[in-house]
Amino acid sequence: MPAEGGPILTVASVTKRFGGLLALDSVSFEVQRGEIFSVIGPNGAGKTTLFSCLVGSVQPTSGSVRFRGEELSGLRNDQVVSRGLVRTHQIVRPFREMTVADNIRVGALYGRSHLRGAKARARVDEVLTRTELAHRATVKAGVLSIGELKRLEIARALATGPEVLCLDEVMGGLNPAEIQQAMVLVRALRDGGLTILMIEHHVHAVAGLSDRLVVLNFGKKIAEGRPAEALHDPAVVAAYLGDDTEVRA
Repeated sequence: MPAEGGPILTVASVTKRFGGLLALDSVSFEVQRGEIFSVIGPNGAGKTTLFSCLVGSVQPTSGSVRFRGEELSGLRNDQVVSRGLVRTHQIVRPFREMTVADNIRVGALYGRSHLRGAKARARVDEVLTRTELAHRATVKAGVLSIGELKRLEIARALATGPEVLCLDEVMGGLNPAEIQQAMVLVRALRDGGLTILMIEHHVHAVAGLSDRLVVLNFGKKIAEGRPAEALHDPAVVAAYLGDDTEVRA
């Protein structure tokens, strides 16, 4: 369950235009400390653009993103990471000729605390254990399976020392057993003290993991609430799930 206290992340009227394309249309929500909070919607709904605006990869056209009360709009991605907000990518981006351990070490070296020496090695070992990649530590990233690459993407983000971890489609391309393993990992990360934001297309995983969620369609928020409520909203069923889809949440 979410921890008590005020929101750790506040998104207020965030709008993003790419020329004549309105990718995000005045999107607002709050994320509480200790939540697993999901963002769902059909392809092209603006989900990844939203994550990019949160972490400074893309600057909003207007609106506000506040993390622990501090305005993030205008900051670069590395500045946002240094404050404790980091994302993974839907298309994994490892250094394929480097080992798994060295990929994670990059996050420790250039993340929030700029760890060096023994502290960096300790962070790498900790992350390898948390993501169950210790047995692959000396293997080059380029030979990993898709499930292992997804975990490595999470591991590299964890190594930066975040407070809020934004997961972009970490279950995409996984088989049912791997999805279950990913769900266990996400819960464990939350239980270990992180706040989790997720973009995810596996609706049953979203329903099983999320404390709350928002639904986007054509860049606009069309629903927000607990999964059992939001996933059965008529606008969500029509726009995203399909009229014949039943979701157990």
